[in-house]
Amino acid sequence: MTAPMPPASPLIRPLTVSIPDSEINDVKQRLARTRWPDPETVGDWSQGVRVQNASSLIDYWERDYDFQRFEAELNRFPQFLTEIDGLDIHFIHVRSKNPHAMPLVLTHGWPGSILEFLKLIGPLTDPVSFGGDAADSFDVVVPSLPGFGFSQKPTKTGWTVSRIASAWVELMKRLGYTRWAAQGGDWGAVVTTALGVMQPDGLLGIHLNTQYAFPPRTPDALSPEERHAVDTLALYAGDLGGSNHLQGTKPETIGFALADSPAGQAAWIYEKFQSKTDNHGLAEDALSMDDMLDAISLYWFTNSAASSARIYWENKSLTFAGPKVTLPVAVTVFPKDIPRLPRSWIEDTYSNLIHYGEADKGGHFAALEQPELLVSEIRTGLRTLRS
Repeated sequence: MTAPMPPASPLIRPLTVSIPDSEINDVKQRLARTRWPDPETVGDWSQGVRVQNASSLIDYWERDYDFQRFEAELNRFPQFLTEIDGLDIHFIHVRSKNPHAMPLVLTHGWPGSILEFLKLIGPLTDPVSFGGDAADSFDVVVPSLPGFGFSQKPTKTGWTVSRIASAWVELMKRLGYTRWAAQGGDWGAVVTTALGVMQPDGLLGIHLNTQYAFPPRTPDALSPEERHAVDTLALYAGDLGGSNHLQGTKPETIGFALADSPAGQAAWIYEKFQSKTDNHGLAEDALSMDDMLDAISLYWFTNSAASSARIYWENKSLTFAGPKVTLPVAVTVFPKDIPRLPRSWIEDTYSNLIHYGEADKGGHFAALEQPELLVSEIRTGLRTLRS
């Protein structure tokens, strides 16, 4: 890993994560006292998280999960805070040894975090050490969305994706970058798309592993690929849309439900990993227990169930019929993403499409599920911008 460089601005302060033993003991005690609901009355996940599966995850969290490893993972990379638009923004910043590296801001979604990008940082900043070409080097900036992780929680409304995108523009300026690119999935893709529409000075192009490219009106005649997109969007908004609906309408109620129950927080996120990864029946087919519990632990220790949920409330008018983007756009479609969009709609929405890739495996959480594939796609997709 490349050595951290000094902050580019006196407005930037270093951060080291330290979880008190008292907090770790508290979560273990709460997990041991979990009051379990009655088991589901069906043989599948159609009523939500199955008690037997949740019990295994929570038992591992209480008895076998390595909290010190979790803290060490976060502190492997240089982290900082900087106040932008009245809010402290937390971010990881790793510079490549290659002086010609392309600066890249990576934005997570929900229930994602900076943690989902940790396996990407080494290959992106130091591709030679991972079998790649030095010409594909990136400087990597990984911010936590407002209200997520170690970023400050907004106390007033108005933190829309456009405002977040503007904060990212200021962040990249503050780090001294004049030419850079952006990448994201889930809400990170919404923010990255907003950047693409905004076209701030210095933004060369974007890469998306979630595409917001449905037509404003669904055509009467649909190809098989377009029909699949419509069907998967119906699934996303219907049977899989419970958490989105509640977070978009009652985020504070969600906060009350989860802030006092680590088991509840675990189940809330576990269900999303279960329903949107490329698995064979269980989320554990796609993600390790540690990967899932790292994400869950970050939400728990930062008490960000309500503050993170509010991104849905702040942006509830948005749809998958995203805005047209004329800036260079690279996309990668993962086969088990929900919804999965057809190439025809992607090409219509992103008129300056510089790369279209289809991965052979992976779902909605590409950075966690298939980090090597995503790294390869980012390198390929943004390569033409280097000239």
